[in-house]
Order: sequence, then C-alpha cells, then structure tokens
Amino acid sequence: MIVPMQDCCEIRAIPERQRRVLVVVLCINAVMFVGELGAGLLAHSTALLADSVDMLGDAIVYGFSLYVVARGARWQARAAVLKGGIMAMFGAGVLIEVAIKILHGVTPAADVMSGVGIIALAANVVCLWLLWRHKDDDVNMGSAWLCSRNDVVANAGVLLAAAAVALTGSAWPDVAIGLVIASLFGISAVKVLRDGLVDVTVRDPANSRRAIP
Repeated sequence: MIVPMQDCCEIRAIPERQRRVLVVVLCINAVMFVGELGAGLLAHSTALLADSVDMLGDAIVYGFSLYVVARGARWQARAAVLKGGIMAMFGAGVLIEVAIKILHGVTPAADVMSGVGIIALAANVVCLWLLWRHKDDDVNMGSAWLCSRNDVVANAGVLLAAAAVALTGSAWPDVAIGLVIASLFGISAVKVLRDGLVDVTVRDPANSRRAIP
C-alpha cells in the first residue's frame, strides 16, 4: 500500500498569476491593519478595531495562501481549515471588544471612523477585484476571495455605523455593527471550515491508498 505523492509531498511551481495577486492583497491588508488599528484606538471605535483585526487576519491568511499555493491539494485544504479557524477566532475577539465597549460606554469619533472607513473600503474593493478572477481556481483561492468579500461588507458597515453615531451621538450603532461583523465572521468561518474539512477528508491518505500491483 502506498500514498500517492501528489497528496502528501509534491511541490509544484507557483502559478504566477496567483502569486502576484496574493502578494498585492497581502501588502494592502498589512498596511491597512496598521492604519485602522491606530485610527480605531484614537477614535475609540469598536467597528474600526474589529476591521483592523480582520485586516491582520487577512494578511496572515494571504501569507499562508501564498505558501500553500505551490503545494499539493491537501496542503491547500489544510490552509482553508486554518483560515476558517482564524476567522472564528477574530469573530470571538469582536464579541469581547463589544462587551468591553458596553461596560465603558465610550462614544467613538464619527469623523475619524468615516475617513478611515472610506480608505479601507477603497483598498478592499481593489483586493476583491483582484481575487475575483481567481475565486474558482481552487479552495485556497476561493477562501481568500471570501475573506476579501467579507472585508468590503464590514467596511460598508463601518461607514454606516459612523453615520449613525454622528446622527445619534450614541455608541450603540458602533456596537451593533461590531456584532454584525462578528456574525459575518462566524458564518464565513463555518463555510470555510466545512469546505476545507471536506477536502482534507477526501484527500486523506487513508482514503487515497491503492494497492501495489
């Protein structure tokens, strides 16, 4: 009984079109993480902080995607499982931040939220466009595109929260958007984990062995 080499240790040439896209979106997310984290702390915004953590998670995700894109399908399936776990972890982090915000009752700065939110939205629209052409390549690129799609939705939520905070003078819109982002993380994490686990199971050596003639 042997295990097919392509399922365990094959190293393939990195598809250049995938590599270029992943490098670009990784750099965009790393830069935006730093910017949004600083702005979120300055503005006391749960939504901005949640979005900055999402940017960091995506940078990690894209970096790992760049690593496994050169390897066999089993590596890509494992990467999808890791991405799902990261998304779930950040969703839990947002819930914790929301709880802290409710306890302290600090109202965020709507003008800072709006300005940074617009920049982040533009950056993520670019990432989404770059990844869209590759979302059906494999489970690895598909989950990377899903992360980027979630970013665009979260950015729109930040802008909505900023407008509501400006109109009401209350922190509750910021808290509400944080909860929505956490829910989005949770739903996406379940989908990515499910797809990745299915691929891992299908490509498990125990299910892929064949008898030696």
